[in-house]
Amino acid sequence: MKKIKEEKRESVIIKTSIIGIFTNLLLVIFKAIIGLISNSIAILLDAVNNLSDALSSIVTIISTKIADSEPDKEHPLGHGRIEYLSAMIVAGIIFYAGITSLVESIKKIFNPVEVKYSNVTFIILIVSIILKLLLGKYVKNIGEKFNSPSLVASGSDATFDAILSASVLVSAILYIFTDINIEAYVGILISIFIIKSGIEIFMEAVNEILGKRVDKKTINEIKNTICGIENVHGAYDLILHNYGPDKYVGSVHIEIPDSMSAEEIDPLERYIADVVFKKHNVYLSGITIYSVNTKNEEIIKIRSNILKIVMSNEGILEFHGFYLEEKNKTIRFDIIIDYSIKNRKEIYNKILNDIKKEYPDYSINIKVDIDI
Repeated sequence: MKKIKEEKRESVIIKTSIIGIFTNLLLVIFKAIIGLISNSIAILLDAVNNLSDALSSIVTIISTKIADSEPDKEHPLGHGRIEYLSAMIVAGIIFYAGITSLVESIKKIFNPVEVKYSNVTFIILIVSIILKLLLGKYVKNIGEKFNSPSLVASGSDATFDAILSASVLVSAILYIFTDINIEAYVGILISIFIIKSGIEIFMEAVNEILGKRVDKKTINEIKNTICGIENVHGAYDLILHNYGPDKYVGSVHIEIPDSMSAEEIDPLERYIADVVFKKHNVYLSGITIYSVNTKNEEIIKIRSNILKIVMSNEGILEFHGFYLEEKNKTIRFDIIIDYSIKNRKEIYNKILNDIKKEYPDYSINIKVDIDI
């Protein structure tokens, strides 16, 4: 079932990219011809921009084919991250086109040429604006639906192209009615937008490779799935490693009753991993156990009291993993402190001292977890 889904994703992305290539090459031909005939640097740069889009779509097709290839000995978790590298290549193409366009536009400011517009020029520009708007919306929607960063980037770029083509149209109309030539300045504006787009796409891909925080909605959905399983009292410290769009490998801590035996825990862990994979396409490579005190009402009251002490401090995001060992007189639990809090060490010491003061007969072990 998963293989069929991946094949569908691959075919849709490739089909969408081919549509983009065909549309952009068509616009390149018409704009290049009109730009040369009319001596319009803005229209020629618009054609160059469309050409970079076509090249970007070709890169997207190649990267998608590689990303969906089977895992091998060197890459046991697949080749999904190649899509982020392809997005960086797309960004490089866009950035280069922007720099080249900027240089040519600046040259035209110091060496202006007479521009000659015709009715065909306006028709081509108007049609290109409409085509780019439709293409941008279509490609971006497909990219978001199938979680393809390259398609989302291409879709956003196509929408920007429509806006830039509109600025070329406005400059042409202004020249006809006022004889004021702002072609080169419009070219600079186009160049700046192209460069900005390239930088943004590049940084987004870098963030994904570095390990960007997974969105809260996805985390909560997976946690809710786990917590909905019998005998699971809580799910914490869910860490997801991204190996390409929709390809996550992760680990989680769960709270279960201290009355459960290894014979019961083993099938529970396997069931959790199976449910999460089927529902969210996330492979849980590790499930760690937090034991929950369920046999002593007095311990449950102590937990409740310690919870109040901990959560009364500024910047505490979470309290979990509480367990009291009666035999060794030990209390242990984990907390998460917000990264925005500067005096994290002071807060930790205050919590530790407050609980030691409240329960002097116990050894207190507090672990500060990462805010993931």
